Amino acid sequence: MVLNSHAKINLTLSINKKFKKGLHNLQSIYCLVNLNDRIIIKKINKKKDEISFTGPFSKFVSSSNNSVLKVLKSMRNNKLIHDFYSVKIYKKIPVFAGFGGGSSNASIVMKYLIKKKIKEKLLNKIINYVGSDLRLFVYNQGFLKSINKVEKLKKKQTLFFLLVYPKVKCSTKEVFSKVKKFSKKKFLVQNNLKLKNKFINEIKNSQNDLQSIVEKKYPIIRDILTNISHLEGCYFSRMTGSGSACYGLFNNKKSTKVALKIIRNKYPKFWSSVAKTI
Repeated sequence: MVLNSHAKINLTLSINKKFKKGLHNLQSIYCLVNLNDRIIIKKINKKKDEISFTGPFSKFVSSSNNSVLKVLKSMRNNKLIHDFYSVKIYKKIPVFAGFGGGSSNASIVMKYLIKKKIKEKLLNKIINYVGSDLRLFVYNQGFLKSINKVEKLKKKQTLFFLLVYPKVKCSTKEVFSKVKKFSKKKFLVQNNLKLKNKFINEIKNSQNDLQSIVEKKYPIIRDILTNISHLEGCYFSRMTGSGSACYGLFNNKKSTKVALKIIRNKYPKFWSSVAKTI
């Protein structure tokens, strides 16, 4: 079976508090886009899973320590599956970038193998073992209300993005360790976001609380975001997740493609692409 594993973009990201165990409570409006890894999965008659990676970003992923292995192990430990699998992943999503590629891979494998809905308590157990980002891939567009709760956005928006990855590997753990200020918890009124202009204004007037931390260590992030924001048709630019991938939200497909050409000329050594919500 061939599966498509999509990247996510954090349109907003606020850090509300830090828990005693070191985790942080997050809120985020996010979406999945048509940048995706390709996964081939099949059952094997062995007593060990076989995970392999190919593609542009495969060399940065460990075949012996990754989210797919963790989710298979957790599902097996919780008696949701009994067999072992060969999983071949073609990595097109940049890693250590804030796109959640590893969590996306694990999520799509879990969805494929578990046909029926499982109890929330058991799902939380798997997510706590694999990683909290796993929760984001339940919906194509959603609101992470808290670290343990995701809501589906009532109105699906069609959005166009310019993506730029400067090949800076951000450590999520290190970035979060430098969070000193916390944002006030937000209550999202979804009925106010059904119109596209109101939706865009909502996210434009928000921010990514981790962005300034990453910009301080890697000034190139600020430079990229400033250049993207000045391009014609760009509503705003922002970093996704804990970085280092940057994006610009554009008003249509044509302006996004024009912007891509400009950015590729300016930053020829960086990875860049256009993307659209799925």
